[in-house]
Amino acid sequence: MGRAKSLALLVLGLIGGLLWQNGQAQKPKDEALELYGAFVDAVEQVEFNYVKEIPRKELLESAVRGMLSELDQYSSYFNGNQWKQFQKQIEGSFTGIGIQIDIDRASRRLMIVAPIVGSPAYDAGILAGDIIAEVDGQSTEGWNQQKAVEALSGLPGTEVKLTVLHPGTEEPQTITVKRAIISIESVIGDHRNADDTWDFFLDSDKKIGYVRISSFNPDTAKDIKKVLEDLQQKQMKGLILDLRDDPGGLLSAAVEVSDLFLEQGTIVSIRGRNTRERTYTAEKEGTFSDCPIVVLVNQFSASASEILSAALQDHKRATVVGQRTWGKGSVQNIIPLESGDSRLRLTVATYWRPSGKNIHRFKDSKPDDEWGVTPDEEIKLNPEQYVTWASTRQKRDLLSKANRPQDNPDLTDPLRTDPQLAKALELMKTKLDETK
Repeated sequence: MGRAKSLALLVLGLIGGLLWQNGQAQKPKDEALELYGAFVDAVEQVEFNYVKEIPRKELLESAVRGMLSELDQYSSYFNGNQWKQFQKQIEGSFTGIGIQIDIDRASRRLMIVAPIVGSPAYDAGILAGDIIAEVDGQSTEGWNQQKAVEALSGLPGTEVKLTVLHPGTEEPQTITVKRAIISIESVIGDHRNADDTWDFFLDSDKKIGYVRISSFNPDTAKDIKKVLEDLQQKQMKGLILDLRDDPGGLLSAAVEVSDLFLEQGTIVSIRGRNTRERTYTAEKEGTFSDCPIVVLVNQFSASASEILSAALQDHKRATVVGQRTWGKGSVQNIIPLESGDSRLRLTVATYWRPSGKNIHRFKDSKPDDEWGVTPDEEIKLNPEQYVTWASTRQKRDLLSKANRPQDNPDLTDPLRTDPQLAKALELMKTKLDETK
């Protein structure tokens, strides 16, 4: 009995406060004790009778992860090493192959939300929407994000073999990717100059700027402000802001970037069951408000990119072009657990647009429900068109004027394989003509 009691105390220390902080009034005390007792008994049965030995720590961590997996795909558990890796990713650099992942609901396998521009995965041809069927020959069916991080992380220079299925294709492709230290470049231009710096003009004659945000990290607002100041000095007349394949990032970064384009009004509100409602508003100082904006989004634009596009759309500051966004409008808090090293990432609230509309797509949400950002001008790409655009965009990102092959019109003219960008440019030219 001593072993069972010590295990019960350990379990209570790990998860008791989280589960029952607000639930004791809802569950009879004897029922709570009965459930804890059943849990302790189940852990002991597995620990002593399972066909192979499983460390108790691994069993308990798996139990916590199993509990969180029943909530939503964004709530998760980090042990000490995983938390350190996650911190580095938030800060803008980490070791890995450079992908944002989610769990595909249909196949229950890993899905690429977006490869990080310039990362080993990006350079190897990994696309947003790819299903990772296997990692080093092991099926990813039933994996959670933590298991994926463990399998994909590793020392710089080591390799991992991925079996992927591109959107709209039936034949899997095996891609070997070499791990590296990933530095996230979140503010990106149309193409590279001969010295590998970004050119942020899409049309230099008509002074139409072009800025892509690949993710929202602590430096994004500072970096985009610097780019906008430079474009202003070069007499920029219009701006195309590209948020396609942007999986999001920090709430603070989304608010700061939105504030660069809005003089006043609500940017986003946060509401939760046990979270104080909070509203973020724009301030006039430092606003770039003297040029029209067209925003590009697609089905892989999520979270912070949805906050930005929704705020600009609701305030009629920009015209939104592309496809309906992902619908990731939930807020996760990082909660330290009693062990000290471990953390709980728990969904505690949802984002709401300035108009009061919902952003988040819940598990039971239907296509005609209210979620995400619906473009003012909808230009859908079928899976084949998306793959063509994304792969061409990746190749173009890696080229400069010094090494761009002039006999490849798809690389020299991005509009050939990008009907969404072509529409955005057409709308911008119309806007500029109307202001003459």
